[in-house]
Amino acid sequence: MTSQNILKTNCNVFNTWKPMWVVLLEDGIEFYKKKSDNSPKGMIPLKGSTLTSPCQDFGKRMFVFKITTTKQQDHFFQAAFLEERDAWVRDIKKAIKCIEGGQKFARKSTRRSIRLPETIDLGALYLSMKDTEKGIKELNLEKDKKIFNHCFTGNCVIDWLVSNQSVRNRQEGLMIASSLLNEGYLQPAGDMSKSAVDGTAENPFLDNPDAFYYFPDSGFFCEENSSDDDVILKEEFRGVIIKQGCLLKQGHRRKNWKVRKFILREDPAYLHYYDPAGAEDPLGAIHLRGCVVTSVESNSNGRKSEEENLFEIITADEVHYFLQAASPKERTEWIKAIQVASRTGK
Repeated sequence: MTSQNILKTNCNVFNTWKPMWVVLLEDGIEFYKKKSDNSPKGMIPLKGSTLTSPCQDFGKRMFVFKITTTKQQDHFFQAAFLEERDAWVRDIKKAIKCIEGGQKFARKSTRRSIRLPETIDLGALYLSMKDTEKGIKELNLEKDKKIFNHCFTGNCVIDWLVSNQSVRNRQEGLMIASSLLNEGYLQPAGDMSKSAVDGTAENPFLDNPDAFYYFPDSGFFCEENSSDDDVILKEEFRGVIIKQGCLLKQGHRRKNWKVRKFILREDPAYLHYYDPAGAEDPLGAIHLRGCVVTSVESNSNGRKSEEENLFEIITADEVHYFLQAASPKERTEWIKAIQVASRTGK
């Protein structure tokens, strides 16, 4: 099974950003208008190509990487989130290394490539590992003057797999951990674990106390590491993302409505809103601790509102925010998620 997913592309074939179905092969990248298409719209050869990530050519777009071919043609791709971009970058780098070394690259199905028993359910195993009482304990670890928060070591993963009787021995545990890493259930943190993933070794996972890993939705962040996208220094960004999407937001001064991308985090509970074009820094933040959120059926004059699917957030400081969802169902989902975050987050 090759790497494949929907990415936004901007290349010489398409002068605007469009979502495409992208497939990584052993010697190139094919992109399709949609997944069901039989023939690709284009193909990018990887031999002699270079990869740039993160790519800053588009200042307002997040999670962009660039492939430059031997003919100096630039092809830009935008992932939906950081972990997805990093996974693509790792696989593409592996493919380019294999081509340079005369090896054959194939991101095979994990189950087939390491012959996992059919009884192994990686999804269920992942949930067990995240169990707050019996799972792997997330720690704050220090290495090379950097503090890695909400992570754990490679040998702790193998220890847990063995003690939990999920595997028979450490070698089998190493294979299971590698498969969890390949399928995105674990993410590398720090230079040692990332170097192992970027290489072409048979086992990209390290049974090592100096190799750090984290769960993709754990709220992981690394302090004092300005060279990595994992840096999140502000307290308000340390919460786990529990919901994200686009909503209409009413401005406080002009009362005009604009589309914004919202990211909801809990513990601490914040709702950040961004320019949907892809700016990395938020335009603003709503602290949700102690807030009130309700649906809105009438305007400030008491008359029935002409806008549908409105809801209002009133913060503990009595600041009012009016938002509009695309449907009644979406409005209900946002209200429930915000209510949960406001009760549980700091």
